[in-house]
Amino acid sequence: MPKKPPAGDPVQDAPRVTAPKQAAAGLPAIGHTVKAAGAQMGARRATLTLLKVNQKNGFDCPGCAWPEPEHRHTFEFCENGAKAVAEEATVRRVTPDFFAAHPVADLARRSGYWLGQQGRITQPMYLADGAEHYEAVPWERAFELVAEELHALDSPDRAVFYTSGRTSNEAAFLYQLFAREFGTNNLPDCSNMCHESSGSALTETLGVGKGSVLLDDLDRAELIIVAGQNPGTNHPRMLSALEKAKRGGATIVTVNPLPEAGLERFRNPQTAAGLAGVGTVLTDLFLQIRLGGDQALFRALGRLLIEDGALDRDFIAEHTHGFAQYEAAALATDWDEVLRATGLDRADIEKLHALVLGAKSVVVCWAMGLTQHKHSVPTIREVVNFLLLRGNVGRPGAGVCPVRGHSNVQGDRTMGIFERPAAAFLDALGKEFGFEPPRGHGFDVVRAIRALRDGEARVFFAMGGNFVAASPDTEVTEAAMRRARLTVHVSTKLNRSHVVTGARALILPTLGRTEKDVQAGGEQFVSVEDSMGMVHASHGGLKPASPQLLSEPAIVSRLARAVFGNRSGVPWADFEADYDLIRDRISRVVPGFDDFNAKVRRPGGFTLPHAPRDSRTFPTATGKANFTAAPVEYPEVPEGRLLLQTLRSHDQYNTTIYGLDDRYRGIKGGRRVVLVHADDAAAAGLGDGDHADLVSEWTDGSERRADGFRVVHYPTPRGCAAAYYPETNVLIPLDHTADTSNTPAAKSVLIRLEPRREQPPAGR
Repeated sequence: MPKKPPAGDPVQDAPRVTAPKQAAAGLPAIGHTVKAAGAQMGARRATLTLLKVNQKNGFDCPGCAWPEPEHRHTFEFCENGAKAVAEEATVRRVTPDFFAAHPVADLARRSGYWLGQQGRITQPMYLADGAEHYEAVPWERAFELVAEELHALDSPDRAVFYTSGRTSNEAAFLYQLFAREFGTNNLPDCSNMCHESSGSALTETLGVGKGSVLLDDLDRAELIIVAGQNPGTNHPRMLSALEKAKRGGATIVTVNPLPEAGLERFRNPQTAAGLAGVGTVLTDLFLQIRLGGDQALFRALGRLLIEDGALDRDFIAEHTHGFAQYEAAALATDWDEVLRATGLDRADIEKLHALVLGAKSVVVCWAMGLTQHKHSVPTIREVVNFLLLRGNVGRPGAGVCPVRGHSNVQGDRTMGIFERPAAAFLDALGKEFGFEPPRGHGFDVVRAIRALRDGEARVFFAMGGNFVAASPDTEVTEAAMRRARLTVHVSTKLNRSHVVTGARALILPTLGRTEKDVQAGGEQFVSVEDSMGMVHASHGGLKPASPQLLSEPAIVSRLARAVFGNRSGVPWADFEADYDLIRDRISRVVPGFDDFNAKVRRPGGFTLPHAPRDSRTFPTATGKANFTAAPVEYPEVPEGRLLLQTLRSHDQYNTTIYGLDDRYRGIKGGRRVVLVHADDAAAAGLGDGDHADLVSEWTDGSERRADGFRVVHYPTPRGCAAAYYPETNVLIPLDHTADTSNTPAAKSVLIRLEPRREQPPAGR
């Protein structure tokens, strides 16, 4: 039987701590999956729903963007994917009676975990200026309210249109079309906070801001380097791909500040050996690098390859530009600086070099551990340099593999959700729809927060997500949101962003991936793009959580009609009725989507073109793959300070908190913990189990504080610490961002630990 949501927030003052696990998945993963799914859906509904996850005739998991293999298992999902599905397909409901019983001030005191556990929102809700409670509002009036505020703006650029990575291709295309017909490129998205650094670096060096490998390339790779990534929690189905590669003879190297259970040993729950045996050891070499030391590591590898003459000279001569400058920079590499930056022994780096020399094909995978530093873009350029040296781009079993987080974050960017769109995209969009799109660059996430803070933006509209909790500098972000005239969130469930509002606020409830979408033109489906550029259909099958829900394409279409009236030449009502009509337009605007409606109906979908992978052609400014020679950077940490990385627990997906445990790291019953090397804790006068306040220090002398964290002695590199977000987002200064990409530098926050003598506050 499903369980009722928690009545009160659980107290998190005294989390229990045991030793970290050294293996992931297996029978415990199945047990946790069954428990979580049953609590939200009940046994029968859970079984029928989970059998459709990631199937060719089913729906795409609303969790991560890891691709599906051609031949699917009956259960083609992971533990955290099942939790994501369960929370969407839950039978719990948030009705107008709930909002009548809970004033916004009360909801604002609740944790994100408690808010998310309440269930699906069933009707549009409106918070009037000065009101204490949300109240139900008809859809037509909700759209009128948004139109009134948009019409009152003296410039379209005073509106911000944010997108979450779960938005479908069809909805994203309509959403950016609406924003640009309205007159702005203010289209920040969650990619600004995660893989923007990857896109910036890869576009400059290879000409395409996406990964160059397909799933089959992992099977064919001889060496896979996984850097700055924890797939056991963040992309668990990737472990199956790594296991398959390992059994095919691949060597796997992990480069990460923390040892992670999933990369140590994988007990595949799809196999008898994984359930009853010891599982598969995945990592052959673990390099426990200091936070921010990756650029120095890859530069050192480049020097060693050049010194050994172990280069693909033909590839370099024919396909690359800038090698001479890079070679000079690499040969000038200072080994003392490399060892200081990485915290590694030279012998360990030379072990990796030996593995590189023995591999004919190399893939480098990475995630937020590389993308969320001030020097993230040059770091990822350095990964590209390393691969170019031996021709490991554009051939089987080799290439770049940035592993995207949310299920369609890459597809949203492909559809035009970008504050700095290419001129060619705008030309095609304007030609197709008969209007001149705006050409000036818009706001990304950080610039949008500044604009709201400074009164330059007055309306904030979010297509999904939890912007307030996901963004850096929590107090600044919340104050900025409260300055807006209107905040609007298209959502399935409650989150923190619904209770930190502008003068007026709307919650517009939408269909989830799991639900059947029936419009005037019949039953519809949507499409998504995975982390490797595969596009496929997603068909929901459940009865919607409420008859009051609208799909995301319907919400955008009706909003456009309310705002533009008869002034628009775009057939918005037709798009709402029949998503094939949206896909027809996408096929004429977005490269690679020709004959979209036919190709997306193929079982498994289709692969988008990728010039570096497909033909070793590089659409860069030079027409070749570009070597770069940026100076090596790494964070300098003063005496008595630590470098903090924010990260997820295993009971978490982005800002959605499924529970209060992180069993792979040995944490149970609380999230306000800080993982610190025992010697660093001792230097601060802190024992394991003591409590401390985390205080971040910024270059302007300002400080930010997160109170009451339980100290956990943990095998981190000296000088490095880790704690969960969103609780620690308050510590990240808004201006602490990556050069070029402007991504918040959440993996290198300078902090000090202040011992806390009194009892910590009850955790929110």
